[in-house]
Amino acid sequence: MRQIIFDTETTGLDPSQGHRIIEIGCIEVVNRTVTGNNLHLYLNPDRDSDPEALAVHGLTTDFLADKPRFNEVAAEFLAFIQGAELIAHNAAFDVKFFNAELKRIGQGELAGQCGKITDSLMMARTLYPGKRNSLDALCDRLGISNAHRTLHGALLDSQLLAEVWLAMTRGQDALLIDVDDNGPSSGAGTAVGSFDGTVLRVLSASTDELAAHDEYLAGLGDACVWRALDAPAEVADA
Repeated sequence: MRQIIFDTETTGLDPSQGHRIIEIGCIEVVNRTVTGNNLHLYLNPDRDSDPEALAVHGLTTDFLADKPRFNEVAAEFLAFIQGAELIAHNAAFDVKFFNAELKRIGQGELAGQCGKITDSLMMARTLYPGKRNSLDALCDRLGISNAHRTLHGALLDSQLLAEVWLAMTRGQDALLIDVDDNGPSSGAGTAVGSFDGTVLRVLSASTDELAAHDEYLAGLGDACVWRALDAPAEVADA
């Protein structure tokens, strides 16, 4: 199973207002192992970043002036993600920017260029309801050091997210990923509802275990609600 953990930095919040991608960071994970085969690109957006965005990523117009434009690296990016599951935190944000960039060069949307797209933020909200689930918050919760993260960067954030993703999905192989390693994998982000329960072994209690359980219940006396539920109902006199 090949997964690409990815992140972008942009000139602003909305591609419909002309904002562009200025950095792409991709981390390859194969069979839950970070391979070191990464893709990192800076892009010339042909515009300035909004002050608020610049304060987040620190990528100035002067720094980006000699970098390639998206159309010059699109083929390299699309070849890298081909057939893989893409995983991003708040994926809808990154996807809308990629869709806008791909539209400019006459390409189809991102979802048609890869195997599937998974939002790690949605998984985190399911695992930790009611809690903060930003990348920084998840790093703190899962014991992943992000002390070196002073500014946002697409590659750095992808590296952190890869660690977070592997930590969040640890131990789920038997429940959320197809049991047959030789068959097609549904990916770690697959909904629990698609799980085939017929693959689980059913272990029945032994005679000794049943006897020990019965003895324990008997010792509870009148406080044992299970005894009351198991008792046959009394039939009222006619």
